[in-house]
Amino acid sequence: MTTATGVISGVSVSHRRANVETIEAAGVRDERAAVEALLDREDVCEAFVVETCNRVEAYVVTDDPDRGRAIVASVVEDVPDEAVIDLGHEESLRHLMRVACGLESIVLGEDQILGQLRDAYATARTAGGIGRLFETGIEKALHVGERARAETAINEGVVSLGSAAAELATNEAELANATALVVGAGEMGTLVATALAESVDELLIANRTAANAEHVASTVDVEATALTLDGVAAAVDAADVVVSATGSPDPVFERTMFEAVGETLVVDLAQPRDVPPSAGNRPDVTVCDLDALESVTDETHERRREAAARVETLIDDEFDRLLARYKRQRADEVIGTMYAGAERMKERELARAVSKLETDGLTDDQHAVVESFADTLVNQLLAAPTRSLRDAAEADDWSTINTALQLFDPTFDGDEPADEDELAADEPASEMERAFAAAVYDELDD
Repeated sequence: MTTATGVISGVSVSHRRANVETIEAAGVRDERAAVEALLDREDVCEAFVVETCNRVEAYVVTDDPDRGRAIVASVVEDVPDEAVIDLGHEESLRHLMRVACGLESIVLGEDQILGQLRDAYATARTAGGIGRLFETGIEKALHVGERARAETAINEGVVSLGSAAAELATNEAELANATALVVGAGEMGTLVATALAESVDELLIANRTAANAEHVASTVDVEATALTLDGVAAAVDAADVVVSATGSPDPVFERTMFEAVGETLVVDLAQPRDVPPSAGNRPDVTVCDLDALESVTDETHERRREAAARVETLIDDEFDRLLARYKRQRADEVIGTMYAGAERMKERELARAVSKLETDGLTDDQHAVVESFADTLVNQLLAAPTRSLRDAAEADDWSTINTALQLFDPTFDGDEPADEDELAADEPASEMERAFAAAVYDELDD
């Protein structure tokens, strides 16, 4: 596991600055493979990647921030500069909190992003990309996202892209007595199907795996039929509304599927897109992509503005706690180094002292008292430096911490004897050894 002394560098390409085509171009397709590729880069000790339908983000931990920025920049090198948001260490941490809370989503406060972020975290951990920095930072972001939804009204109303797509369909088409085709039986497709079931007369659910389509069809409160992707072409002919939300890397629909259909509304939620943009060239076919959903969510944004302000305050508080925790971790590393060095020296000097005391004979109980005394002495001597180091970390006094690292050099083992025979040698005792022995005898007499 890495230390807490690295620096996070990140990049984000999202709907904030990029359109659907740009986000699609930045897509990493496979989060785990992307994390592993970042870890293969020299100097990267942690890596995290998250990709959703409206964002692609990559983060690394390096000791050198310039090196980190160069590495994440290579992930989006084919994306126009104006579409990329560069994120430094603290900016990355705050941004991940905002993402988890839904403040960076098309649908303000949407719930789905929290699960997507959690899945990306699990994927990065499996790939070996999660060390102490990301473990602390991402888990804090997930915690803040959960608090935002439990303690504010940020997710009331339209809460996902799926429900926003259903609302768009309601606004753009007459759904009474309509047949709707939903392609994709994952989380997004299930949300769309559930929302559309309240308005349409019939649902067709298509998925690569028939069993998943059948499961979704069995959960909606409307007549529903499950299909495989082989049945999509025929289903398009029968549908008035088509909503596609698959994770396929290739288009699911061919342009020719829409050449002979009647008036049809198509909503493409996939990233990359499932529907060729040219399908919208037909006069009776309207194709809406993720960019079109922003207008649908304006009303939701207005209703949630007050809740968003409360979430921002929550983020500020939790962000300060996170930084304080990182500071404590850095101080604790120095403190651990300090105690490790003291422990080595204590063991050596204890062995020397005991070897001299044993000439007078030590019982097991007396030996235990000597060891306890040595432990207590070390702890009392280091108690004040420990408090000072933690105070220095809280105050961002890194010069004090660096000085402590030099004073308590973990590679320094003191003046070790040449061999074990020296421990038992009957050479004259030093002033320190005589003082230590006297203190031990006092302890034993008590």
